[in-house]
Amino acid sequence: MLLIEDNAGDVRLIVEALKRHEVVCEISAVADGEAAVKHIDQIEGGVEPLPDLVIIDLNLPKKSGLEVLKKIRMSGVCTGVTIIVLTSSDNQRDRESVAVYNPANYIRKPITLSEFMSLGAEFKRFLTPLSP
Repeated sequence: MLLIEDNAGDVRLIVEALKRHEVVCEISAVADGEAAVKHIDQIEGGVEPLPDLVIIDLNLPKKSGLEVLKKIRMSGVCTGVTIIVLTSSDNQRDRESVAVYNPANYIRKPITLSEFMSLGAEFKRFLTPLSP
């Protein structure tokens, strides 16, 4: 999993939500849009593995989440990766802007701890292989 999130507290909450839903996976976390673009370049170059899931915040320093999302979808290697947008924005314009990049889900960051922990089930859905 590639987690693109600048808020260290939210990173910890996402990791805890995954643990609570018994999700075992390798997580690469990057804290800004520029680092995310470099990480995607490394995936394209075979230095980093292709993630099964990308969780991305829209409000990132250095490059916006929308720019990173575009980079992922324009990539020859990463174009089909599953993406979940997890952001504080509930702005309709933001939703429309990311919709063209076909994320699997657009989730507004929860306010309560219990709501945040429930996100683990949503992430698990995209990380667990489907049974035949």
